[in-house]
Amino acid sequence: MATRTAPLVIAAWAQGRENPQNAAGGLFIKLSQLIYGCAMAYEVIARKWRPQVFQDVVGQEHVTQTLINAIKNERIAHAYLFGGPRGVGKTSVARIFAKAINCPEGEPGTPCNHCRSCLEITDGSSTDVQEIDGASNRGIDEIRELRENIKYLPSSGKYRVYIIDEVHMLTLPAFNALLKTLEEPPPHVKFLFATTESNKVPITILSRCQRFDFKRIPLDQLAGQLKHIAKQEGVTIGDSAVSLIARASEGSMRDAQSLLDQVISFTGKTVSGELVHKILGIIDRETLLSATKAVIEGNVAKCIEIIEELYNHGYDLKDFYRLLMHQFRMLLFCTLLPDFKPIEMTEADAAELRKQAGSAGETKLQMYLDFLIHREENMRQSSYPRLILEATLIKLCRVEDFLSLSDILKHLIRLEKNIPGPSFAPQPKKIMEDQPISASSSTGYSSPQKGEAAGKDVEKNWDDFIKFLSRKDRFLSTMINGAVFKGIKGEAICLEVGSNSFAAGYLGSSDKAEQISRLAQEFFGRRLRVELTRNASEPLGEPVKPSPASRKGDLESSPLVQGVLSMFDGEILREHKDTKEEKKI
Repeated sequence: MATRTAPLVIAAWAQGRENPQNAAGGLFIKLSQLIYGCAMAYEVIARKWRPQVFQDVVGQEHVTQTLINAIKNERIAHAYLFGGPRGVGKTSVARIFAKAINCPEGEPGTPCNHCRSCLEITDGSSTDVQEIDGASNRGIDEIRELRENIKYLPSSGKYRVYIIDEVHMLTLPAFNALLKTLEEPPPHVKFLFATTESNKVPITILSRCQRFDFKRIPLDQLAGQLKHIAKQEGVTIGDSAVSLIARASEGSMRDAQSLLDQVISFTGKTVSGELVHKILGIIDRETLLSATKAVIEGNVAKCIEIIEELYNHGYDLKDFYRLLMHQFRMLLFCTLLPDFKPIEMTEADAAELRKQAGSAGETKLQMYLDFLIHREENMRQSSYPRLILEATLIKLCRVEDFLSLSDILKHLIRLEKNIPGPSFAPQPKKIMEDQPISASSSTGYSSPQKGEAAGKDVEKNWDDFIKFLSRKDRFLSTMINGAVFKGIKGEAICLEVGSNSFAAGYLGSSDKAEQISRLAQEFFGRRLRVELTRNASEPLGEPVKPSPASRKGDLESSPLVQGVLSMFDGEILREHKDTKEEKKI
C-alpha cells in the first residue's frame, strides 16, 4: 500500500510547492481519492474529457456565452434551468458555473481549476456545492431538509450552489415546498436545475428560473471533437468511422465518447469504418440504398432477402425500419429541393440516392413515407418485428395496385357531382350498341392520320402508358385500365367499356378527353383522341329519363352506396307507402 500511495503523496506536495497556498487542498484531494478508491489506473474517455471551462463545451455557445457575460457583469440569477437531450453538457455546464462563481483566482467567467475550491468541486467533495439526484431524492422530506440547510453560509466560497439533476422527477408536493425558497432565496444560495424533460416541470417553477435549452450537438462538431480526442489518445481513426460514431450518438457528446471508448477497446490504435459497423451493429448505407431500390422497383424477392440477411446477422429490425423512414425522407427531399445535399454520405451514395428519387417521383415517395409513418407504431410495439417489416415492404412493393377507401369515396363523390345530366337541346339520333363514341369532338382539334406503324408503337407501349398515367392521375389510370383496349384506329384510342355508364361518363367527358389527349402527346409525342364502345345494348347518346323505380335501383347499386354499406356492415331499410297511382289501381 505504501508503494502505491507514495507517488500520489509526492505529486500532491509537488503541486503545493508550485502553489503553496493550495498544498493542503491538493494533498487532501489526492488522499481522499485513495481512501474512496477513485484513483484508478484507467479513466474512461467521457470522464477524462469532461469540460472544465465554458470554452471546452461543444455546440452550446448560446448558453455558455450568456453565462459568462452574466458572471462578468455580476447579473447572476438565483435559479437556472438547463433542459435538453441527454449527454449534451447540462450537468457539466452547471459544475463549471459553480466553479466560476466561487473561484477566487480565475478571470470572471473562467475558473482557474487549480485553487482548492475548483479542485473540490471537480472532485465532488466540496461542501459548498451539492449535487442532488432528483430521481432518488424526490420526496418532500428531502426538500424540507434542503430548505433547512440553505440558511447556512458557505464554508469557503462565495455561494452555496445546489445542482439538482433530473429535477422533473420531483413529486408535486416537493415542488410546492420549493416554491417559496425559489421566490425569495437567500443571497448566498444559487439553484441549478438540469432535466431532459422540461415539459414535466411545473410552470410555477419555470417562471422562477432562467431557462436555457441545450441543443443536440451538430454532427460536424461531434466529429471534430472525436478526431481531437482520438489524436490526443494516440489513436488513428478514419473519417467514415468518425461519421458512423457521430451518427449513432444522435447528437450526444457523452454517447459519442462512450462509443469511441468501446471501439478503441476492441480495435486498438487503428479504427476503421468496417470495424465500427461490426462492433456497434450499425446498418450500412449500402443496405439502405438496396432496400429503397428494391421497393421502388417492386422487387419483393430482394426485399425479403435483405430482411433475412439483417435478421441472421442480429441487426435490430426496428432500428432498420426507423432508418428506412429517414432514407425515404431524404429521397422525397431530393425531388422537392433541387439543391438538397444529403449529409453523412459519400458522393457515390448521394448520386445513387438522387437517381432513385428521379425514377420514383414525388407522388410515389410521398405514398411510401406516409405508409411507413402510419405503420411505425405497430412496428415499434410489435413482438414480431420481422413479420411486420416483411408485410410492410411487400405492401410498399405493391403500392400502385392499391387505392385507399377514402380516395375511392372522394373520387366517387366528385364524379357523381360532375356526371352531366339530360340536355334540353335537340339531340341527334341515338347511338346504339357497338357504335363508336368520339370523345374528341369537344376538344376542338383534328389530328392528321398517321401510318399503321405508329399505331403499333402505341399498342406495344400501352402498359408503359398506363404506368405513366398512374403517376399523373391514379384514378384516371384506374378507369382506363378497367376498360378493354381494342387497339388504335388512326389517331383514336379504342376502348370498350362495360354496361355500367360510370366509366363511359367519366372517360367521355370533355375535360378528361382533353387530359388524355394531352398526356398521350406528352408520352407518345402526338395527340390521340379516345373512342368508346359499349358491349351492351344500352345506348350512350341521348339520356332517357329514368322511372322512379329505376332511379331507386340505380341509387342502391351505386358504388358509393355499396362502399358505405360495406364499410359499416349496413343494409338499406325500405318503407312501403301507397302512392296515388296504386290507389287508382
